[in-house]
Amino acid sequence: MKEIRIQDAVGQILCHDVTQIVRGVVKDAKFRKGHVITAEDIPELLKLGKENIFVWENDETKLHENDAAEILRGICQGENLSATDVKEGKIELKSTCDGVFHVDADKLNEINSLGEICIATVQNKIPVRKNKSVAGMRVIPLVIDKEKMASVKEIAGDVPLMKIAPYKNFKVGLVVTGSEIFHERIQDTFTPVIEAKLKSFGLEINWRRMSDDSKEMTREKILELLSLGAEMIICTGGMSVDPDDRTPAAIISTGAEVVTYGVPVLPGAMFMLAYKDDVPIMGLPGCVMFCSKTIFDLVLPRIITGERLTCKDFTTLGVGGLLQWKA
Repeated sequence: MKEIRIQDAVGQILCHDVTQIVRGVVKDAKFRKGHVITAEDIPELLKLGKENIFVWENDETKLHENDAAEILRGICQGENLSATDVKEGKIELKSTCDGVFHVDADKLNEINSLGEICIATVQNKIPVRKNKSVAGMRVIPLVIDKEKMASVKEIAGDVPLMKIAPYKNFKVGLVVTGSEIFHERIQDTFTPVIEAKLKSFGLEINWRRMSDDSKEMTREKILELLSLGAEMIICTGGMSVDPDDRTPAAIISTGAEVVTYGVPVLPGAMFMLAYKDDVPIMGLPGCVMFCSKTIFDLVLPRIITGERLTCKDFTTLGVGGLLQWKA
């Protein structure tokens, strides 16, 4: 690539897009990379403020920004992601379905730390809708060393850095606990909240069971739902540390493997997740009933993609885990 006077550029190959910006009207390339400059182009380029222009010189050690962007796309684009055409050296990735966005953050950070590389994404492991832009990528200069792009590919390896995990159609069982509800002394106001949150992901409550505060009855209801074929079980209430809050003990007594009881998220600190074989069993604290966003909203989308969560998935939620707070 070399810089020459615009008057000397006739017959030369443009090595970058030249953008026209008219506020409120247009922001797009007036001349594209690869365009052979003609005498008629000179006045137009001068109007765009281009008294000098960069034209292409063949250099076996360098890659043009567009070609480098395609390499970045190749290492990033995984399952359920589509790519835009390269434009002004940039490529975007968009989701092709509803699901949860995943990115290998460690590798992405290492690649960005090489310098002259820009890969930006939405937050990791958040729910996204179809056609949502989730990532953009480019290199900073107009040309970049081929050796640096070789390092990019080496760090990335053979597995794409990004993907969308799609939602699955889970059969859901619900156990509503509390003697006051079981004996119909008060109305169950927890179930409508769960129904609404499930509906936003195309799910419904397939079975609903009521239980008093006893560990034995709650355990019995959970096991009954498992025998019916529930693929996810939600237990509401009885999750605090009060003596009559026995839902955690009931979940444990089924033989389920506990991943966590207590998480660094507010509201929702008293959340429990366990697995009985491959079936997730969640214990939801009362805040889910009256707070608009809680730990349940962070966990549910990931669970219904089929992801099996670990203790580390919860211990790292503290930064950003203050969802709402009343002074």
